[in-house]
Amino acid sequence: MPQTTPALTKKQIYRRRRITVFTAAALVLAAGFYLPLTLLAPAPTSSAVVAPYSAIEPVTPVLSFPPYGAAGIGAVGYDGVLARSGTEDALPIASISKVVTALVVLDAHPLQPGEQGPSATFGPADEQFYAEQVAQDGIVAPVAVGQTMSERNMLDLALMASANNYAQSAAAWAFGSEAAYVEAAAAWLGENGLTGTTITDATGIQPTNTSTVTDLIALAKLALDNPVVAEIAATASVDIPGIGLVENRNGLLGIDGVDGIKTGTLDESGACLLFSADHMIAGETVTLVGVVLGGPDHDTINAAIRTLLAEVDQGFRSIDLATQGQVFGSYSTAWGDASNVVASEGSSMLAWSELPITADIAIGDIHLATAGTEVGSVRFTVGDRTAVVPLVVEESIDDPGPWWRLGNPGELF
Repeated sequence: MPQTTPALTKKQIYRRRRITVFTAAALVLAAGFYLPLTLLAPAPTSSAVVAPYSAIEPVTPVLSFPPYGAAGIGAVGYDGVLARSGTEDALPIASISKVVTALVVLDAHPLQPGEQGPSATFGPADEQFYAEQVAQDGIVAPVAVGQTMSERNMLDLALMASANNYAQSAAAWAFGSEAAYVEAAAAWLGENGLTGTTITDATGIQPTNTSTVTDLIALAKLALDNPVVAEIAATASVDIPGIGLVENRNGLLGIDGVDGIKTGTLDESGACLLFSADHMIAGETVTLVGVVLGGPDHDTINAAIRTLLAEVDQGFRSIDLATQGQVFGSYSTAWGDASNVVASEGSSMLAWSELPITADIAIGDIHLATAGTEVGSVRFTVGDRTAVVPLVVEESIDDPGPWWRLGNPGELF
């Protein structure tokens, strides 16, 4: 006979019902926690893979530097010396020294462009400066006891006519004596990082006034940064009361874009020129600065500088750093969405062709992102110049959806 299952007691039935109720309640509670947690949790973080950047290789330009002395070329807005030739030792700089004199005097007694400023009344010491310079075959301009002259006109005579006695008079007027000026000049040189330059007098008639190509390129930039010195250096002639018409001794002024800065001539230094020129290169104005020391005469160095200026433009190039839409990285999510990280805009830069180009790419982590969301940037460095381009996601990174969330809790927590 078939066996029959014993009937459950009331106690057993109650226990089973209680287990069922508690199990169902536990499942409901678990679902109550699990569903919101998985459905509302932030999407998993996705990190970008940065794409390799292939930089444009530097190119060394070929320039025809003169075969004597030392020379160098630079540009305002570009760090240091772009190209150079000859010795790196400090050499006599002759009347280029007067650029330092003007800058140090103006540092103590500032002027605005076109302003005459305070006046000096000349005395016996100024006549003595004149006599000393005549005895040394230095360039001079007339002076008399009791004569007055503005600060601006003294600097005009020192920089344009290269009058040694007026460089001394300006220095002594500003600091009390030429010796005190020399101390002030030493401090100014140190403050401006011109550690390769030595100044022992206000005129440059002493061969102990020396400097390096590196310092002279920096000095040229400082001169152009001072609006009064830049204005005087670019002036062809000026009428000075009590003196008459004074002409600029820079024979290249107004030729090939040259607008400064200072000539120099001394037996120990040869013919020298600290120069500047504005050139239009690839639609951008570039202010070139340069120096030639130790030339045989000014006609020779002027011809060499014109050759150099004709070639130097080719040393610059317009570089496309990034094009709009260029890929710099990518995202790939655990649920299958993917997007490139691209440049939101193009960027180009005029640069000296010998300078290396580096790109620092920074892309952040994301959860979700709509197309066009900025997620990072790329910083390009060319010498001491930089450009920053924003980076965006090319396509949207969307939510993975409920089914993926419910099936992949480990990716969410």
